[in-house]
Amino acid sequence: MARTRRPLIAGNWKMNGLKADGLALAKDVAAGVKQAGWFDREVLVCPPATLVMAVAEAAKGSGLLVGGEDCHAKASGAHTGDVSAEMLRDAGASHVIVGHSERRTDHGETDATVRAKAEAAWRAGLLPIVCIGETLAEREADRTLTVLETQLKGSVPAGATAAKLVVAYEPVWAIGTGKTPTTPEVAAAHAHIRKVLGGLMGDAAAVRLLYGGSVKGGNAAELLAAGDVDGALIGGASLKADEFLAIAKAA
Repeated sequence: MARTRRPLIAGNWKMNGLKADGLALAKDVAAGVKQAGWFDREVLVCPPATLVMAVAEAAKGSGLLVGGEDCHAKASGAHTGDVSAEMLRDAGASHVIVGHSERRTDHGETDATVRAKAEAAWRAGLLPIVCIGETLAEREADRTLTVLETQLKGSVPAGATAAKLVVAYEPVWAIGTGKTPTTPEVAAAHAHIRKVLGGLMGDAAAVRLLYGGSVKGGNAAELLAAGDVDGALIGGASLKADEFLAIAKAA
């Protein structure tokens, strides 16, 4: 069956990148995307908030998309140190990651917080990438599918459509560890996610589901070929232009 969902390869730079090296990386990735001329897939980088504007400028005309790593639920106000979805949009972003496991763990973000941030993204005209995933303890207790279902139901806002939502499955125990689930395990998780989404929205079959967790150039093709996998959310490998572009090529 031909793929009907356009693959999305997204890079999450996390708390990495000063102006000089961040811009150099952005320019290298933008040049690679422009040279490849991909119309059948989307490539996105999400730099730290301090670099969004500069990276968006560097990406102009290349086809490379730019997003934020997080946003606050409110549009403005007394929230020192936070960045609103509207600010990201103003800086040139088109997407924003919400509910990444590092935000859920380090900042105690709940499903309700993540849902509010996704709604904020819609308000500002951004496409939210809603992240979900189980810990090692939850996996070993055979609770993976239950955890994913709970997080999805709590994190995806009412009124979601395939045009307004991307979901990223990132097993917490696989992020930055070099460990990855088997391809059948990834496929099973994604199939379950799509089934749960089917109970939340009418066009769940068209929602793009990304896999994240130690994706590299060497394992990207196999992971991206798994059932119901429509792209990847990449951490460490997105900080190397060649590696990131190799993953995008594998899509």
